[in-house]
Amino acid sequence: MTAPARRPRLLQATGSVFFTGFLFAWTFLFAIPFVIACAFLPFPRRFALVRIYSGVLLWVLRWTCGLTYVVEGRIPEGCHIALWKHSSSWETIAMMTIFPRQVWVLKRELVWIPVVGLGVKQMHAIAIDRKAGHSAVSQVVAQGRDRIAEGDWVIIFPEGTRMPVGETRRYGVSGALLAQDTGCLLVPVAHNAGYYWPRRGLMKKPGCIRVVIGEPVSAAGRDVRAVNEEIQAWVESTVQRIAPAD
Repeated sequence: MTAPARRPRLLQATGSVFFTGFLFAWTFLFAIPFVIACAFLPFPRRFALVRIYSGVLLWVLRWTCGLTYVVEGRIPEGCHIALWKHSSSWETIAMMTIFPRQVWVLKRELVWIPVVGLGVKQMHAIAIDRKAGHSAVSQVVAQGRDRIAEGDWVIIFPEGTRMPVGETRRYGVSGALLAQDTGCLLVPVAHNAGYYWPRRGLMKKPGCIRVVIGEPVSAAGRDVRAVNEEIQAWVESTVQRIAPAD
């Protein structure tokens, strides 16, 4: 893979600031008509609109910051559970475009955001209290079972929060338990977005984010901790393998 062309720092900083402003403006401006439209649209049509929202952001990110992406690996047929590495805000946008129709497991505070929170609710998101422990896990399993039955993927960030580059934390068990309950597969997703769009700060680096979709993992008849350890080992080693050279 060829190295990205270098851009003047001032140009990169200007583009990064512009994109951040556009991200907030586009999110709120999109949310208003989206919430209204959701009163009349079935869920598949709502998700089609969300993909437009995501696609516009990815296009503007490429134009302003020189940041693109490539996907490696294959998404299996059917509806399953995807466990994404969480190191940036980029993946929260890109997953809407990369994966089929989906619902997200997210912290409940996001549904409290004015206007935007209403839109999140309309997307059948599974909003949990991360401090609730076992009850939060039970909520993911119960609601996730219903979402999968409706034909949707369930997207989970098993670390629970964005982690700095090179760091991780023990994966939560809700995804593995949901897989056992439904018979669905766990699909690990690694990427190096954290190197280009860090979890803190406005500056974004030009380049091409690599998204690697791993081989599906079955949790049937297995200890969920062992399943998580296997997936986490693959994700973290893959992130290290695809880390950019500079």
